[in-house]
Amino acid sequence: MGRAILSHLLILSNSAPLLSSSSISKLNGFASRSVQIRQNSKYSNGFRCYCDVSHSQQTSPENSPTSVTVKKRIVSGVQPTGSIHLGNYLGAIKNWIALQNTYETLFFIVDLHAITLPYDTKELSKATRDTAAIYLACGIDASKASVFVQSHVHAHVELMWLLSSATPIGWLNRMIQFKEKSRKAGDENVGVALLTYPVLMASDILLYQSDFVPVGEDQKQHLELTRELAERVNYLYGGRKWKKLGGRGGAIFKVPEPLIPPAGARVMSLTDGLSKMSKSAPSDQSRINLLDPKDVIANKIKRCKTDSFSALEFDNPERPECNNLLSVYQLVSGKTKEDVAKECQGLNWGSFKPLLTDALIEHLHPIQVSTSSFSFTRVRDS
Repeated sequence: MGRAILSHLLILSNSAPLLSSSSISKLNGFASRSVQIRQNSKYSNGFRCYCDVSHSQQTSPENSPTSVTVKKRIVSGVQPTGSIHLGNYLGAIKNWIALQNTYETLFFIVDLHAITLPYDTKELSKATRDTAAIYLACGIDASKASVFVQSHVHAHVELMWLLSSATPIGWLNRMIQFKEKSRKAGDENVGVALLTYPVLMASDILLYQSDFVPVGEDQKQHLELTRELAERVNYLYGGRKWKKLGGRGGAIFKVPEPLIPPAGARVMSLTDGLSKMSKSAPSDQSRINLLDPKDVIANKIKRCKTDSFSALEFDNPERPECNNLLSVYQLVSGKTKEDVAKECQGLNWGSFKPLLTDALIEHLHPIQVSTSSFSFTRVRDS
């Protein structure tokens, strides 16, 4: 069995995508489909963003121009379940915009992860298109980053199955998110896919030989499993004893490093400052969705949970709601933490909430306008 697994791993790792940042992103050797996205605006020329898949010969090091600088590669994605909310934006997408200028970036819509819990087919299809539009509206540049849908690249699932053969079941049983989600859903609604979710996440990362992965605090354990799994596969199948089968006598996969943003990595719920802002929370009042109208945003901030203290302050562990709302204001206003602390020093909740509401509406308005300008052609086979 080990020889069979190694043979498949070598095929996938040796054909690992050598991606270039362009409006047409090529994921070498992996059969897929394309989504065409067009922005309709009289103020700009229409453009198309493809996830196009084709096989091409990788350039060997000796034939590569010496002037070409190889950028470090980053992979990240967001599930298309429910509406993209402020936590997704400030914790992930907003940071991607800066990263795409420095790194080789792959941002995808993780629709396969979205089906690990009960879902509606039509809603998932619509949410996938909406998420793609929001990516671009937020500032992801298709000329700099590769943007695609996870399920359109079949190698994600192929590698996941191979990795599962090398994953001890005990590693998966210790995952905190599996325990939490299975407890909420109940045993009858929990499928094997929820247990193997971290293996698919490992496949998403290792398939592209990623150097860094932007992760929030809640995903650190999953990334650690990815690192352990990469090291395990390298140890089991990367040695010299496999040379006659084409083994390279070394690492098959890169061991990725976490990239955790210093601020905004964990935006908290509007109804509970100790819980992360989440799509799965039963109350829509707990989150600000990126496409919420002005009056909805104002109402949610007006009704959000605060405390009985008179002054506002950062970093008080006894005041999680206060720290969360001040941090959100800092991020959407573009001000420093020191400037926000000084500005809000003499304010109470009654005077701060309108300030936060205005800042949110002003920051999200361009994204909402841009999102509405995108339309999609149907997904077609390549």
